[in-house]
Amino acid sequence: MSWVLLFSCNLMWALQFTCIKLVQDQCGPLFTVWFPTAISLAVLYPFVLAERRESRNAPVAPTDRKKPSLFVIYAVLCVFGVIPGQLFMTWGTRLSLASNAALLTLTLPVTTAIFAVIFLKEKMTGLRWASFALAVAGVGLCSGIDVHSVSFNKGQLAGNLLVFGAILGSSFYNSYGKAALEWHSPMEMLFWTYVGLTLLMTPFVVALERDSFRNLPHFTLTTWSGLVMLMLFHTTLSMILFLKALKSIDAIQAALSNYLIAFFGLPIAAIWLHERISAYAAIGGILVLLSTVLITMLEKPAPVETVLP
Repeated sequence: MSWVLLFSCNLMWALQFTCIKLVQDQCGPLFTVWFPTAISLAVLYPFVLAERRESRNAPVAPTDRKKPSLFVIYAVLCVFGVIPGQLFMTWGTRLSLASNAALLTLTLPVTTAIFAVIFLKEKMTGLRWASFALAVAGVGLCSGIDVHSVSFNKGQLAGNLLVFGAILGSSFYNSYGKAALEWHSPMEMLFWTYVGLTLLMTPFVVALERDSFRNLPHFTLTTWSGLVMLMLFHTTLSMILFLKALKSIDAIQAALSNYLIAFFGLPIAAIWLHERISAYAAIGGILVLLSTVLITMLEKPAPVETVLP
């Protein structure tokens, strides 16, 4: 049953890239992130309340640890983790291709391993350096490099770099988030980071993309479809299913299931958006996959508590 849940949530995450393309004509990148996240808070809140009721009835183990400032922890997670993880992914996918963004998600285990060096005091081995180098080369090839003139497709390069920045934000969230997971459940951590994202982004959305609010009555069916799928599948249901699966499956196995994002994302982009993968992008995707195989298959990875795609 757990693998069915993982299969389902990775399929939902893979829809993100195509949904971003569906709404980009009428929604700015800030609104595309802010609106589904704000609505999803109402859906997640009952689950958080249910968890709190269960935790009140559960026995509490004594501890002499001093409780840190969770406000500071969540502020850092929002500013450097969930906001760039969501906003850069949206912005980058708009500038690049949905298929490229799907391919680049294969770098998540690699970048998570890099942040494990920083926050979990793990060693930066030669294998990790080689894996990171392959990932960077793969990003370059996915960006439309012309080996004859040594030039890049600048639009796709900027977009792919933003997508890569989003993956770095997600990796930061996965690593630094362990400080919050010592005191909150994964569901509470997700909820409070969504609260922080909504509060921090609201002034910018109102100031920079107020036209999106005025255009709400004029959104096409395509735009509403993209926004609803982002809210229902990407920010809400997929995370609930993923956290439920984590209760009965090893976290490392759950992290490895993220390979399915690219597996699902590529055909979705090809069928829905009629995108085609170039030869260079295919080679780049292979390099990215090899970089991830080095980290996950040849090196024993550190446990990951939660994964934010």
